[in-house]
Amino acid sequence: MASRFRKFGVTAAGIAIGAALSTYALQAKDGAQYQVQMEEMQRVRRKRTLPPRSEQIRALQSGEEYDVLIIGGGATGAGCALDSVTRGLKTALVEADDFASGTSSRSTKLIHGGVRYLQKAILGLDIEQYRMVKEALHERASMLRSAPHLTRPLPIMLPVYTWWQIPYFWVGIKAYDFVAGDRNVKSSYYLSRDDALELFPMLRGDKLRGAIVYYDGQQDDARMNLAIALTAARHGASITNHVEVLELLKKRDGATGKDVLCGAKVRDNISKKEWTIKAKCIINATGPFTDGIRKMDNPTVKEICCPSSGVHIVLPGYYSPQQMGLLDPDTSDGRVIFFLPWLNGTIAGTTDSPCDVTRTPTPTEDEIQFILSEIKNYLNKDVDVRRGDVLSAWSGIRPLVSDPNKGDTQSLARNHIVHVSDSKLVTIAGGKWTTYRAMAEHTLDAAIKACGLKPERGCVTDGLWIEGAQGWTPTMYIRLVQDLGLEVEVAKHLAISYGDRAFAVAKLATLTGKRWPIIGKKLHPEFPYIDAEVRYGIREYACTCVDMISRRLRLSFLNVQAALEALPQIADIMAEELKWSKDEKERQLKSCEHFLQTQMGHQANRTLKEKVPINLSKDEVAMYVKRFETIDKEKKGYVSITDIKRAMKSFGDAEVSGEELHDILKEIDTNMNGQVELDEYLQMMSAIKSGTVSHSIFAAVAEQEEIRKEQERLKKQITVDRSGAFTSPRK
Repeated sequence: MASRFRKFGVTAAGIAIGAALSTYALQAKDGAQYQVQMEEMQRVRRKRTLPPRSEQIRALQSGEEYDVLIIGGGATGAGCALDSVTRGLKTALVEADDFASGTSSRSTKLIHGGVRYLQKAILGLDIEQYRMVKEALHERASMLRSAPHLTRPLPIMLPVYTWWQIPYFWVGIKAYDFVAGDRNVKSSYYLSRDDALELFPMLRGDKLRGAIVYYDGQQDDARMNLAIALTAARHGASITNHVEVLELLKKRDGATGKDVLCGAKVRDNISKKEWTIKAKCIINATGPFTDGIRKMDNPTVKEICCPSSGVHIVLPGYYSPQQMGLLDPDTSDGRVIFFLPWLNGTIAGTTDSPCDVTRTPTPTEDEIQFILSEIKNYLNKDVDVRRGDVLSAWSGIRPLVSDPNKGDTQSLARNHIVHVSDSKLVTIAGGKWTTYRAMAEHTLDAAIKACGLKPERGCVTDGLWIEGAQGWTPTMYIRLVQDLGLEVEVAKHLAISYGDRAFAVAKLATLTGKRWPIIGKKLHPEFPYIDAEVRYGIREYACTCVDMISRRLRLSFLNVQAALEALPQIADIMAEELKWSKDEKERQLKSCEHFLQTQMGHQANRTLKEKVPINLSKDEVAMYVKRFETIDKEKKGYVSITDIKRAMKSFGDAEVSGEELHDILKEIDTNMNGQVELDEYLQMMSAIKSGTVSHSIFAAVAEQEEIRKEQERLKKQITVDRSGAFTSPRK
């Protein structure tokens, strides 16, 4: 025990002293650089209008030579485009799928420095890892300042179950605050056991000794990525999604005699047209697909990407407080698990498993179950962690890389790497969401040097407002309510998703035909998304239903079943705006349904439900058979849509639409024959009993119908008894 406390004392002192000395040495330099950047940024002005996609395509087809062509529309690629164009370079960006369609929309949604990395940096005297944390903390502050509508400070609780760990964690977290310096979000603090349970009542209380709360940032990652890309477009960059690079083009450099890149052959995957884009410099910012572009440049190059699957799940909002996250540093496999409130839901994750590079990463049942089993360890017994509460699940491919600039390519780079090939292909790989801006800055610095570019100015993106930030205020939503007649929940959503562009979105909303709200028809009754967002999303370059439902709206990430239910309405609006044919609309619907089934976890949910054995007792089977028969009045052996409609109407629910009736049927009709059979009903009830399914509308209808029948029977019995009591006896 003495040696443990001695080790703790040395560790704590090392963390505090090391953080203090190194931070003091670096902060003065940061302040001077920041002042210069802010002065330079004031001279940069953005364009007023956002060009439509068709205009962007025409610009890319014009044959003009660009200074920089960026391949990849994720966070790093969009960041490179914004950095390049604001330096005064003629900039183009192409993305084979959609902006943020890969890892950049599938993150933990945190903007963080990496509190565990700091501990390793100081204990291991690792200056490289310390600089990585320092940089990330600087970038955290920059993101919170650049996009206040899409980001927010988030307190994260670290529960402590051993007395000696309280001072240990407290010193470590205080060092994290200290390294952030004047860019710190808010100061960390200690909570007693009772205070911790008051703020996070779902937490397991037995053996809890207290908690440390520290602050990081949180964002809406896909919309942040999109906002960065749109800002680049407003500053003059030619950007477009769904344009794929087919081939890299080269020419002989007269000065060196080497073949160097001079452009790329591309294809618009929407129109299927192909053309060539000329460029002095090409940047490869394709994340997990880094090696694919590198091999276009040189087929013999060694692969550097080591992909890892990170799965997250979304649970109902009641699993966590809306203003407090939680970190579990002691999982069974040694990896940190986060448990975070996000858009009225709760995100839990992440896993870390080797995987193949694919455009369609799919969460597995084992990964979902791992996350569920871990969060059970720190939630109290009143919170029954059920598989059926998983509303959505997704997998993001984390592109860990080995550094090709070093001889030892076996070790993975902790930070991002920038590499310039012999033919001047500039590759940016690794890193994390939080440092996207710094990664872009380092990449452009390398590109300018390698390709002899002549920018008008240096980097000005640190603190540069992105799309929607300039006119946003925390109370702006009130004006949306008062001036336009939006529902308060919808107005808040528009304000935090679009910032000062929320008014432009709201003006596209249709009248509701109600006294209140006046405008804004919801796409789904449980979510604040409205019809106007679909129309505006097309102006934000959405081309497919998947683009819309997953990245312009975040519905597929929040609740995959709700996304399926809202999909037909979304497709109708997009078909009207984009002039889709009937066949194209049907193709879009099928493609989006497949996306939701595979990449958003719906298929895993359904398959698991069907595999649940019927584990009902004899009495339970008898009860459910009785309920089933109350709906199946004709004793057909199955329940049809007509039966469900009649049952719902009988207890006052007369306004159920045909679409809603089909949704009720689909949730239980596993063999997809358009009717509910007894074994399907028993399967559903077994799934609910085991927690594999959280609830079923059909089950509720059957129960209510049984109650109604029983009430009618009792009413008749009481009526007969009373009539007998007041009848005169026969003489």
